[in-house]
Amino acid sequence: MTTATFAKAGYIRLARIYGGLTDLTGIADWLDRKREQSRIAHWARSLAAIHDIDGLVALDVPWWSYKAIDEVDAFLAARPGARVFEYGSGASTVWLARRAGSVTSVEHHAGWHGLVSGRLSGVDGLAPVELRLVEPDAEASVDPIYISEKSGEAGTSFEAYASAIGADGQTYDVIVIDGRARAACLRHAADHLAPGGMIVFDNTGRARYRRAIAASGLASRVLRGLTPSLPYPDETTLLTRND
Repeated sequence: MTTATFAKAGYIRLARIYGGLTDLTGIADWLDRKREQSRIAHWARSLAAIHDIDGLVALDVPWWSYKAIDEVDAFLAARPGARVFEYGSGASTVWLARRAGSVTSVEHHAGWHGLVSGRLSGVDGLAPVELRLVEPDAEASVDPIYISEKSGEAGTSFEAYASAIGADGQTYDVIVIDGRARAACLRHAADHLAPGGMIVFDNTGRARYRRAIAASGLASRVLRGLTPSLPYPDETTLLTRND
């Protein structure tokens, strides 16, 4: 286990303890009463929901910065029937399906795909969701942009995953990049963005993602700040065409 993985596991354990204590003391109930009116209360409640899809679904948030959540929420409200494509499924899939006209989401992990499918079937009032399982390539791509640099998956190839957005020849009003091989996903996403559409690229504080965004030729706006379930600020970048 790497130092980063060990630290992550330790923080998740602390978050679960925090959640248990807030439940026992009644603080969780108090935060639930306040969270619709107070962003700080919502964030404090979310700290127990790190890597907890049910907790984030109950709080009705994706795992992006709150500033980005607000922007995308307003964008979808102004665009009834919006078509959404998402790289990387989870609580965000439910959140998007509560607001969009349709959602297509690709997921690389079979176990997580099954879990998210089950959660989607248990939520009423969602727009149609197509959740596709696109597992890593059997053979590595010759183009290094498709090769993951993520710890634990370094060297794994995701060409089929990144190019899945082109399967139906459609364009999308919102494209979310929050999965694997994100630089490659951005390359493909740019070709399938509808006029006036928006790309939501999460965790863009990472240097390799900043380089991909700079090379994309798209206009970008970094939205950094408070983020559900994280004790520190994170950033999500919104990208649009310059024309």
